[in-house]
Amino acid sequence: MDTERRVVLRLFAGTALLSLLGLVTVPAFAAGVAWSQLSPDEQRVLARLKDRWETLPAERQERLRRGAARWDDMSPDERSLARERLQKWRDMSPEQRARARQNLERYRQLPPEQKARVRALLKRFRALPPERRAALRARWQAMDPDQRAAALERALKRRAAREGRE
Repeated sequence: MDTERRVVLRLFAGTALLSLLGLVTVPAFAAGVAWSQLSPDEQRVLARLKDRWETLPAERQERLRRGAARWDDMSPDERSLARERLQKWRDMSPEQRARARQNLERYRQLPPEQKARVRALLKRFRALPPERRAALRARWQAMDPDQRAAALERALKRRAAREGRE
């Protein structure tokens, strides 16, 4: 056996052993799905990606396929809302997008009861008349971080007092 081949075999065996021991991770190269293997519905929804589909990583292809399935399950009203939200996202600056991602991550870290409180507050906010929402949004944006923290603290105290009376 030539020296080069022995070296390759030793490297392979060593990597396999370390991988089994959990000391080294060997990346899995999952093959993507060929365009021709997509269902007609998936091809319809993903048509704009046809020319570059084969070049997309397998993970991205899978995310896009799941999104296409969700899109097909949406009602016309839900699709319209999704289009509006996508346009809002596209209109955001990179800094605004980064902030939105950070906020989402912070939300995901909350315990379930705090998530429920956030959803309830958001529902109350959305139920307000547009003029009132705009006024509250403007006041919030004019505050510095310390003022925002104090405002949130006051709101939580008022809510706790209300809940204590009920």
